[in-house]
Amino acid sequence: MTTNFSSKSIITIFSVIILSLYFLGVYWSFEPAEFNLRAEVTKDAAAEGVSPVVGYTTTTALIRVTETLLNKSGGYLSNDALSPSVLLDNIPAWELGALEMIRDMVIVMRQEFSRSQSQSLENKHLKIAQPKFNIDHTSWVMPSAEGEYSKAVDELYAYRKALADVNTQSAQFYARSDNLRAWIQKVTKRLGSYSQRLSASVGREQLNTDLAGDSVAQQSTFSQSSMVLKTSWWKIDDEFYESRGACWALLHFLRAIEIDFNDVLEKKNAKVSVQQIIRELEASQESLWSPMILNGDGFGLLANHSLVMANYISRANAALIDLNDLLSQG
Repeated sequence: MTTNFSSKSIITIFSVIILSLYFLGVYWSFEPAEFNLRAEVTKDAAAEGVSPVVGYTTTTALIRVTETLLNKSGGYLSNDALSPSVLLDNIPAWELGALEMIRDMVIVMRQEFSRSQSQSLENKHLKIAQPKFNIDHTSWVMPSAEGEYSKAVDELYAYRKALADVNTQSAQFYARSDNLRAWIQKVTKRLGSYSQRLSASVGREQLNTDLAGDSVAQQSTFSQSSMVLKTSWWKIDDEFYESRGACWALLHFLRAIEIDFNDVLEKKNAKVSVQQIIRELEASQESLWSPMILNGDGFGLLANHSLVMANYISRANAALIDLNDLLSQG
């Protein structure tokens, strides 16, 4: 009797552990909600006893997006080596997408937004922060990814504090159209890649247009004139969540740009363009009611969530390209 009771107890305990890990994994798989950027700026400015200046909102958006990445339910999961997070792939893919947008923003802040011209000095805080975001996102020890990202956030706080300090000139943020265009160009390339990868969920033949438009253009090695692109069945959900995470981060950055670059956008009559891009990205964040990412044919019986996401991203990307052209005009 004792042996049977012990065996049943072990099975019961084991079952409870498995179920607990399962439900914990489900809880950790919920995507973070959007945050109210204006409220965050107001709260931080009041806490620091300063008035928001140009660049304060964009820096706050970068800080909050990174902190959300680190402090959401379950914390940062991409480098976890234990269950249940090691078995999860959707949220780690989401984290990578958000991280790519963070990297694009911080490099442009270091090279463009914080500098008046090509010969000007780099800001010391951004110079430290930017490389720390480039660590392998799966690194878990010596150093850990989240440890480096946290140090980068500390430098961003220091940069923001210096921005708002009227008694120092050590930190600046230049809201100019050429600076904004530098960031938009990075973002459009990133979104273009996501759109192509998502569209490949159904598999299609694509003609090689790598050298189109230049009769003397060359490339390193030969490429076929056409190729069939199709995302592996195992990677479809990863591609979807990575692009969804990128859109989540970009959505907050554009809301910040709308505030910090208000005068530039007003002059070009381009605020409505930014607002339309924001609407497209908001649509990409609507709740997903299916328990899994469906991959039906384009006009088949079942939905194809990847193609729906690709549609929103393509529309946002096209609007960003138009905005970039508008900003380049005198």
